[in-house]
Amino acid sequence: MNPGDIIGHRYKIIRFLGEGGMANVYLAYDTVLDRQVSVKVLRLDLRDDPNTKRRFRREAMSATKLNDPHIVGIFDTGEENGLQYIVMQYVQGTDLKAYIRDHYPIALPQVIDIMEQVLSAVEAAHAHGIIHRDLKPQNILIDENKNVKITDFGIAVAVSQNSLTQTNTLMGSVHYLSPEQARGSIATKKSDIYSLGIILYELLTSKVPFEGENAVSIAIKHFREDIPSVRSVNPHIPQPLENVVIRATAKDPIDRYENVKQMADDLKTSLDPSRANEPRLVIDHDDNDETKVLPLNKLPHNRTDRQQSQPTTPEKTAAQQPSFWQRNRRHVMVVISLIAVAIVAGCSWWFLLRQVIVPDIEGQTPLQAEQRLKKQSLRVGNITRVRSQNVAKNHIISMQPGPSAKARANSSVDLKVSTGVSQLKMGQYVGEDYAETAKLLRQKGFRVHKRMVYSDTVDAGTITKQNYRRGTVVKPGHNIIDFEVSAGKQNIKIPDFTNQDVSVVQQFANKHNLQLTTQQKKSKTVATNHVISQTPKAGMTLNHGDTLTVTIANSGNQTKTTNIQINIPFDSNGGQLENRVQVYIRDANHNLTMEYQDITINQETTINVPFTLKNGQTGAYRVVRNGRTIMSATNITG
Repeated sequence: MNPGDIIGHRYKIIRFLGEGGMANVYLAYDTVLDRQVSVKVLRLDLRDDPNTKRRFRREAMSATKLNDPHIVGIFDTGEENGLQYIVMQYVQGTDLKAYIRDHYPIALPQVIDIMEQVLSAVEAAHAHGIIHRDLKPQNILIDENKNVKITDFGIAVAVSQNSLTQTNTLMGSVHYLSPEQARGSIATKKSDIYSLGIILYELLTSKVPFEGENAVSIAIKHFREDIPSVRSVNPHIPQPLENVVIRATAKDPIDRYENVKQMADDLKTSLDPSRANEPRLVIDHDDNDETKVLPLNKLPHNRTDRQQSQPTTPEKTAAQQPSFWQRNRRHVMVVISLIAVAIVAGCSWWFLLRQVIVPDIEGQTPLQAEQRLKKQSLRVGNITRVRSQNVAKNHIISMQPGPSAKARANSSVDLKVSTGVSQLKMGQYVGEDYAETAKLLRQKGFRVHKRMVYSDTVDAGTITKQNYRRGTVVKPGHNIIDFEVSAGKQNIKIPDFTNQDVSVVQQFANKHNLQLTTQQKKSKTVATNHVISQTPKAGMTLNHGDTLTVTIANSGNQTKTTNIQINIPFDSNGGQLENRVQVYIRDANHNLTMEYQDITINQETTINVPFTLKNGQTGAYRVVRNGRTIMSATNITG
């Protein structure tokens, strides 16, 4: 999608916002309801994948059931040229992951406030029978006013549809995955509570509790290892607040909060002084159904039989008792042999047969891909470079084997890398943001140049002209795209005009397109028609079209200033886009040979001209457009 494209006959794409696992997100303008919206469009390479399409539809269906101030609203869904899209509420801000990174440490009351908003949203979802299953800071948006909204119900599922969860499949993000999900069991509302506990942990410590080389190792830690103490990171965290983390992240769902509201109630009072002396919550863990081996000499029946079979006198015991080696030589040799076999097999598996998960590196550069693959004990194989209309230059289009596939450790992954587009039809970029437009074109392989120009009517950073018309076919490496970009209004620094002739002021005003207003004042110290004072003062700034006022000295003759409006028509004959206009006036300070104003117009324009006239004097003006006099008057009186 490109800026200016229309989707659904009403949503005009403004700019690209970001890319997710299955969709691209754009900022768009709803031309019907006059508002900004987010449009999530299924990625082109996934439009034929039935699982992705089903997940995309599920997100739309799940979120449309919910109407909560802390859940991103779904406005519309549809399909455009075979691509499904969802129109959502636009949240101007960042995700919670980035917010934690940029603002840590976060004040504890604000942590509580953020979590209460998140809990409120999850409680609303659970009330409608919807389990999110992918709660993580990346799916929580926070705006500039600290308002929180949850998004991305792509793998959410209704309680009545739990059969959609596949055994041995890790759904959601592994850093926030509950132990039962990591084992492949069905996700429940208490699985969301576990994820909420991990999010609270990250808000308090700025990191996730478990890291590992791959998703499987992290998942194993979730159901085998205790969550590290948040107070070991920050001892100033109150014990009741840590207890909320401990209970929410209990390994057994039975030990967690019964529901989200119970967690919210506990969290709300965690900073109260009345709970200051609360002890650390301890949850008894079971053995996770692990088989334990007890030594033979620990078994009661074995110990009794041995005692009954042994001689009763010390002499007989010493004489008949075999040594440890005699009793266990055969067993020890078997154990040593098994250990040796295990070591050889383990080394062979690690270096030759071990299977690893191929990470998703599509959309990254080859250098980024190399670093990511290295962490997974993989390496870059053959690189094929091809043209692409959708993937930025020097970024990966596809990979073999594909993302999430299993591959042998130390094997290679072949990459297909974009060289940009072969050619492109030029769009209409006038009025668009230069930075975003240039970024998109450079990603396609084009060289983009800009020339800054001052403008009184166009915001800074906005494109005002382009060197190729819309529809022109341009090619990377052959065509350079030039844009004229607004620098905003020009600041005009005002000099000191004191004691200078008013004609000097008039010339300055004409040059910088300023409106000049004069006032008369009798003076014994300043020469006639010279400046006594000015507004604004010297050193300050004005913009084109602003008014510069000066007070000039007179000899005592009475004068009066009157403002005359002159309506200048625009001549569009011959396809003219601009007219150059000069205005000449006659009054106490000017004559008709002195140019009063020189302007460029692109439509009918009205200007205000002040005439300073002595008693009995009449003023006159003449308007010249494109070298021809089109208007004049000679009977202006005070």
